[in-house]
Amino acid sequence: MGYKKYPVFFAFLMKIHNFVPKEECSMIKSNNEWNVDFKYLIVNDKDKKFGLWVNSVGFQSIPPDSPYPLKDHPSGYFFNIQKGRALREYQLVYITKGRGLFHTKEHGEQQVCRGRMMFLLPGQWHTYYPYRQTGWDEYYIGFQGPIADNMMRANFFKEENHILEVGLDEELVSLFSRAIEVAESDKISSQQYLSGIVLHILGMVLSLSKNKIFELGDVDQKIEQAKIIMNENIYKEVDPEELAMKLNISYSWFRKVFKDYTGYAPAKYFQELKLRKAKQLLVSTSHSVKEISYLLNYRTTEHFFTLFKKNTGFTPLEYRLFGRETTAEESEVE
Repeated sequence: MGYKKYPVFFAFLMKIHNFVPKEECSMIKSNNEWNVDFKYLIVNDKDKKFGLWVNSVGFQSIPPDSPYPLKDHPSGYFFNIQKGRALREYQLVYITKGRGLFHTKEHGEQQVCRGRMMFLLPGQWHTYYPYRQTGWDEYYIGFQGPIADNMMRANFFKEENHILEVGLDEELVSLFSRAIEVAESDKISSQQYLSGIVLHILGMVLSLSKNKIFELGDVDQKIEQAKIIMNENIYKEVDPEELAMKLNISYSWFRKVFKDYTGYAPAKYFQELKLRKAKQLLVSTSHSVKEISYLLNYRTTEHFFTLFKKNTGFTPLEYRLFGRETTAEESEVE
């Protein structure tokens, strides 16, 4: 059965669904490895050349009224919750049950509960712990390398965002569980396997946390509504400030959130929609460049020509010729 192959993940599923297979009831009560399971890894020079490596990975279930942290960890990881610590690595700590507090000097105390992930940065002092009355379940993975450093420099993750709202996600839990199993198997190239899992986790965390932000307060609905209005007015002009007023939100907030959501500022996004429609009209109709420019409400044909060339690298007529030749070749192949 699956629980024999992935015991940590299966334990998580049983906890959230209150399910216990009959033939395994006694095993669950007595098998301590499902409550604490961690691995600290040796990293060699070749592993470091890969650009990302894993130093630690684990899971621990802290019942209410239990000491924290547990004392079985190496000195570089064990810490006094009053004194705190600073790690040499990045670390993701995913809480799937219970509640507690997270504290840094820069940002003070922050609440942590199930479905939230703590993102710890190398060299940054912090402390965290579960409330005694609730305890918590935590998955964690610690990693280093220039790939992670580059992500931080590119602002995929921001230093001030230590608590990420990702929700309770079974796929995330399965990735952490798989990482524990790979670390324990200690096979050839397990470090590279673990690095791939870390990248998968980071990609999921980015996607989940950003979408959670937009889901709060129906932000995503506001942005989708704005996109629909732009599409419906492709042959007209849309003023982003007037659009924000129509949606009953401030323009500065709208511009920032719209760019976070789509990757474009509102005006730029609308320009991209118009250019996409222009490409379609050039290839699929016999309208002249001047007519298309007029249809799409550009100020002048020259303005349309300049924008089109800058965006595509082609003049409108070059794009029409190229597009029609490509379509004809595809038809011949069919």
